[in-house]
Amino acid sequence: MKTLLIAYISVHHKNTEQVAKVMAEELGADLVSIGQTRPETLTGYDLIGFGSGIFYGKFHRTLLQFVEGLHTVTGTRTFIFSTSGDGKVEHHVAFKELLVSRGFSVVADFSCKAWDSWGPLKLVGGINKGRPNADDLEEARVFARGLKEKYT
Repeated sequence: MKTLLIAYISVHHKNTEQVAKVMAEELGADLVSIGQTRPETLTGYDLIGFGSGIFYGKFHRTLLQFVEGLHTVTGTRTFIFSTSGDGKVEHHVAFKELLVSRGFSVVADFSCKAWDSWGPLKLVGGINKGRPNADDLEEARVFARGLKEKYT
């Protein structure tokens, strides 16, 4: 494998950005924010990670629109990561299907709990304040290390 990229969007509390930075550091990957890049940026990468927070059960609309606008690829490996109030990978199903429809091969996914003050949770100050914490970030690092060992 020659090149690695992590493309993410992180809003509000920068939860996803924290996870993206830890993974990029572990993988030695390039790191780009979806809001500040174009589809051509993905050209030539062998493994691409896509990540965002989860909003009402879905990845951020900016990431979804970005992937929907991509040309079909053949066999490019990808992994998915997210942060959310519940930390469940079940939120990844529709996004995985979108990536596969664009020709990507989804090899792994990761999710962790994070501070969530979106929508009605704002009224109570949110949930999971202080997350992702050191343990969550270490889990992200271990996840990335596993990708590195398997795909580089």
